[in-house]
Amino acid sequence: MKYKLLVVDDEKHIVTLLKEFFELEGFLVYTATNGRDAIDKVNYNPDLILLDINMPEMNGIEVCRRIRDYVNCPILFLTARVEEADRIKGLMVGGDDYILKPFSVEELHARVLAHLRREERKAGSDKIRLAGEITINYTERNIFYREYKIDFTKTEFDIIELLTMNMGCVFTKEKIYENIWGFDKDGDSNTITEHIRRIRCKLSAYVKQPMIETVWGVGYKWIG
Repeated sequence: MKYKLLVVDDEKHIVTLLKEFFELEGFLVYTATNGRDAIDKVNYNPDLILLDINMPEMNGIEVCRRIRDYVNCPILFLTARVEEADRIKGLMVGGDDYILKPFSVEELHARVLAHLRREERKAGSDKIRLAGEITINYTERNIFYREYKIDFTKTEFDIIELLTMNMGCVFTKEKIYENIWGFDKDGDSNTITEHIRRIRCKLSAYVKQPMIETVWGVGYKWIG
């Protein structure tokens, strides 16, 4: 089965380069050169989206915000710069990773495959109950407090899955990044801090006791 990839960038030479490269690697590649076209192409149900941030009229952040409720696939931002505010904003709307321009297509290919492998590894997990009234269904990728569903982005759920499947184990930011995406070369593990903050914020609306503990100078662990 071919992976379906959606490449979105207003620089046509980048779109052409990535389309030709990934087609040679066996991907089915859809392309868009602006945000509105990208939203239309989401109807092809891509397995992963490469999304440029700096586009005229509708930028990649806005595209991600509009489509995230309807697509569950990884979204990787392409950007020539990544200020902390931009990174946080991208994570808040549901982005999963950043690829800095200029990039090598070989590294990008490895990062894409890492995300896709992660998606495949999710299948087949069992439903478990944690922390009394918190229920995590790994198969359906849902988390409930009693009968109330708590909404998490794809990456937030991935982090919760990693920590809860390894209860009590301490993970550094770098190790979480590596486990989630499977390829940590030049990756920005600081994005994990923002993901953890948002997970804690969402959980705290339902449960008083902390679910994730910071082990200072080391990392994080799920304590339930």
